[in-house]
Amino acid sequence: MKILQLCAVDFTLYHFLMPLIRSLGSAGHEVVAACADGPLAAQVRDEGIHVEAIPFSRGLLRPRDHLTAYRSLRALLRREAFDIVHVHTPVAALIGRLAACHERVPRVVYTAHGFYFHDRMPAWKRAAYVALEWFGGRCTDVLFTQAEEDAATARRLRLCRTGVIEAIGNGVDISLFRPSTNPAERIQVRARHDTPANAVVVVMIGRLVAEKGYRELLDAMCHVDAHLWVIGDRLTTEHAQNIDDAIDRARDDPDLGSRLHMLGYRTDIEMLLRAADIFTLPSHREGMPRSIIEAMMTALPVVATNVRGSREEVAHEETGFLVPIDDTKALAAALGILARDPALRKNFGTAGLHRARELYDENIVIDRQLRLLGLTPS
Repeated sequence: MKILQLCAVDFTLYHFLMPLIRSLGSAGHEVVAACADGPLAAQVRDEGIHVEAIPFSRGLLRPRDHLTAYRSLRALLRREAFDIVHVHTPVAALIGRLAACHERVPRVVYTAHGFYFHDRMPAWKRAAYVALEWFGGRCTDVLFTQAEEDAATARRLRLCRTGVIEAIGNGVDISLFRPSTNPAERIQVRARHDTPANAVVVVMIGRLVAEKGYRELLDAMCHVDAHLWVIGDRLTTEHAQNIDDAIDRARDDPDLGSRLHMLGYRTDIEMLLRAADIFTLPSHREGMPRSIIEAMMTALPVVATNVRGSREEVAHEETGFLVPIDDTKALAAALGILARDPALRKNFGTAGLHRARELYDENIVIDRQLRLLGLTPS
């Protein structure tokens, strides 16, 4: 098969789609990727993957930009004659499905990594996003979600014209994300980031935007005796609300400022997780967050908000705690309990590791997709 893997930005392509692309190539298929060009696309090309530059814009209310991307994509589809177009991320997925439909691509697959609409949206806004998903679904042959909850929602709202809707889960590389077995490595990593060897370290991974729950987390950490490592940056294409003011306040705080470590974009996340004690993700919305799985594979207890995806991954009071959205007190209380109790951290972390290995091995998730699409080697 000749397959196009399509997403909006090179960050998604590099960090989330490459395991699937490599597996498709190993199964004998020809794979082309397409996204807005960027430095990470160059790294994908260095692996020998053909990457087409499509000028996607992530902001929804940019009709002129979307029309340009649509025309560029239709020209690519007409030229390359793909057997399957597999789309990811909301804007690129909608444009990609419409273009594929108009160019009569034999099969259109959509992976919803987390629907943009959610219950906390104003009703009119949620209805608008649902309508867009339903419209795109008229051009969708197979709809994959990562979370079971999203699959149930998609079936109820009939977001795929054929009704072929499957939850495929999410996964990580179990050879890369594993528990710490080297105390010296933990000490060395902490020393590089000005963190005492005996301190409790809370780690958070996510884009530096308000919807990830950073404001609540920074406020909560004022009441938790621990250091906070923040891994992530703000994408150049980002349109969500920034948190610069909250970060500035936290840095200026005479107590928290010395315990806050903004680590930025990292390529050594697995080492940082092994040097930490607690993982947190207080997001307002999620799809099926890979960062929680990475933390569980590293045997870290998790404190997350009770949102779709996260509540499927975290077993409350077994592998971590689930707290309400936008509840600083509950977040501080949960983090504080774990910060004060190393035995509980170990118990939760061990249970989370077993759960992650059983459910979230990347190879199992990818094999499931290939099997459902009939793309496994004969």
